[in-house]
Amino acid sequence: MTGWQEKRVLVIGAARQGLALGRYLALHGARVVMNDQKTAEQLAPAREFMADLDEVSSSRIEWFYGSHPLTLLEGASLVCPSGGVPLDLPLVQEANRRGIALSNDSQIFLEGCPCLTVGITGSAGKTTTTTLVGKMVQAGVNSGSAAYHKVWVGGNIGAPLLTSLDEMQVDDLAVLELSSFQLELMTRSVKIACILNITPNHLDRHITMEAYLAAKRRILEYQSEQDLAVLGRDDPGVWSLLRHVRGRLASFGKEKPPRGMPGAFIEAGWLCLWDGQETSQVVQLAEIRLRGWHNVENILAACAISQALGLRVASMREVITSFLGVPHRLEWVHSWRGADWYNDSIATAPERVIAAIHAFDSAADKDRPIVLLAGGRDKKLPWYELAALIHTRVEHLVLFGEAAEKIARVVGEVKQGNRPSSIEVCTGLEQAVKAAAQVVESGDIVLLSPGGTSFDEFRDFEERGEAFKRWVFNLSCV
Repeated sequence: MTGWQEKRVLVIGAARQGLALGRYLALHGARVVMNDQKTAEQLAPAREFMADLDEVSSSRIEWFYGSHPLTLLEGASLVCPSGGVPLDLPLVQEANRRGIALSNDSQIFLEGCPCLTVGITGSAGKTTTTTLVGKMVQAGVNSGSAAYHKVWVGGNIGAPLLTSLDEMQVDDLAVLELSSFQLELMTRSVKIACILNITPNHLDRHITMEAYLAAKRRILEYQSEQDLAVLGRDDPGVWSLLRHVRGRLASFGKEKPPRGMPGAFIEAGWLCLWDGQETSQVVQLAEIRLRGWHNVENILAACAISQALGLRVASMREVITSFLGVPHRLEWVHSWRGADWYNDSIATAPERVIAAIHAFDSAADKDRPIVLLAGGRDKKLPWYELAALIHTRVEHLVLFGEAAEKIARVVGEVKQGNRPSSIEVCTGLEQAVKAAAQVVESGDIVLLSPGGTSFDEFRDFEERGEAFKRWVFNLSCV
C-alpha cells in the first residue's frame, strides 16, 4: 500500500517496531491507531516518544490500551501486528475475516526502499552475520572499493530501518535481519536472501516445525528470477528449501560448491571464496577471533553475501580478523576468582546452548569445567540433546526462571561421580549468579547461555545480558 494520506492504520504492539511504524505512517499522513495490551501507565514512555508528532504531523495518533477490541477495525485500511503479536490474536483474525490487509514495518520498508536490499534469516546467527556484512560493506565504502554510497543495517536488530527510509538513496545498501515473526506476514522479499540454518525454535509461537519452516521460506518464495538466494549447504533444513529458490543461487559450507555455483567454503585451513570457476583465499581459520564452529559458518555466509555484493577480499579480511562479536553472544564479561564469565544471553533455544558449550572445545578449553546458567521461559523446544551434553561437559548446572524445573527433570538427579556434580534451581537470574559464585573455582568457565527467552523476568535478551554483566561485576564488590 502506498499513498498514506488519510488512511486509517491500526498498529498492534507499541514496542520498538510498532513505534517506528507508527511514526513513519503518521509523518506520511496516515491516521494511526496505536493499540497495546499494556496499561496507560506502562505505555507512558512510548507516548512520550510519539508526543512530538502532534507538532510535526497533521495526523494525530490515537491510543487504545489494555485490550484489543474488535471495534478498532472500523474504518481501518490496514492492520500491522508487531513481531511479538501472534497472528491468532482475535483482532488479527477478525481483520483477516473482514478482508482488511495485513502488513508490518519490514514489508512497508521494502515497498518503499529505493536501494539494493539484503535479508538474513535463520534460527541462529542472524545478528552476527548481519553485523559482519554491514561492517564488510562499510570497510569497502571507507576504502573506496565498494560501489555503495552508504550502508544501512537494521531490521530485527537496532533501529527499524523504516526510521531511515526517507534518507536512503538509490546507490545505498540496506542489510536487514529478518525473524520468522516478520516473515510469516510478508509478501515481498529482498534482492539477496540468506538462510543460515533451520533448527527447532519459536514453537511456542509457530506450534509445529512445518509452520516455522513455512515462515522462513517466504524469504525465498517472494523473490524474482533476477534475485539471489544464499543457502547453507550443510544444514538439511536449509538445503531442503532448494526447490523454492526463484532466481540465482549461491551457497556456503565446509565443502567447495559445484562448478557454476558461487559461494564460500573451507580448504586446507583457509576460508575461501569460489566464483563458480576460480578460488580466492580470504583468511586462515586460525586468524578468526570468534569462538565456535557456528561462528565460522556465520563468517562463511557473510563472505558469500559480500562476494555477491562485489566486495573485495581485502574488505572481508579486514573485518574478520578484527571482529570480536556483538554483545550478549559469547561475550567475555569478567574474570573473577580465576574463572572466565561469559554472557550468551542471546541463546534462547537449547540448540544455541549446545553451540555455546561446543565453542569451548578447543585444546586450551576442553578440560576446563563449565558452570552453566540456563533457564528463562521455555519455547516448547526439546531439551534432551542438551541434557546429554550437560552430562558430559558441565560440572555445575544452575537453573533459573520458568523453565528451571522442566530442565531439571530432563537432566535428572545428580549421581555421584557423574556430571553435573551439582544442580541448583533458582527463582531468578540474580540468585543464579550468586549460586554460581558459590561453586566456581579457578580455571572454570561460567557461561550464561539460557536456552529460554527472557520474557519471564526481562524485557528482552539484551536487558537480561546487561543485568547478568552488572551482577557479575558486583561480585567483585562483595
